[in-house]
Amino acid sequence: MELDRIDRAIVAALTEDARMTVTELAERVGLSKTPCAARLRRLEEARIILGYRPLLNHSALGQGHIAFVQVNLTDTKQSALDAFDGAVRRIPEIEQCHMIAGSFDYLLKVRTRDIVSFRRILGEAISSLPHVSHTSTFVSMSAVVDAGL
Repeated sequence: MELDRIDRAIVAALTEDARMTVTELAERVGLSKTPCAARLRRLEEARIILGYRPLLNHSALGQGHIAFVQVNLTDTKQSALDAFDGAVRRIPEIEQCHMIAGSFDYLLKVRTRDIVSFRRILGEAISSLPHVSHTSTFVSMSAVVDAGL
């Protein structure tokens, strides 16, 4: 789907404030409500807009500890990658998982309450994932840039 100027304006406006009403969005991008709602629906159906969710204060929710874990696998055949991918999705503390082209295979962003909780997740869950050879951990001291904040 090719985006025109108005589609891009809709995406930009929602990136700033996804809670605005369709009426507010229409006014902001220079459309009436009905065509704006139709464009919004089209962007959702085309999976350009995947959803809406709140930005959370994870520290206030008791989930302020962030660690990044490099994972090396013992096997990188497709069946091994599929097994790892499926298993990693079942660990709720893993906020992001990226396959990496480099000296390791995956990079995980893990969010927990504290270092003790992280150590438990690393030892009991991450290290037990299929085909994990070894891991290296990097603890975040602060987020300098975090999209959406």
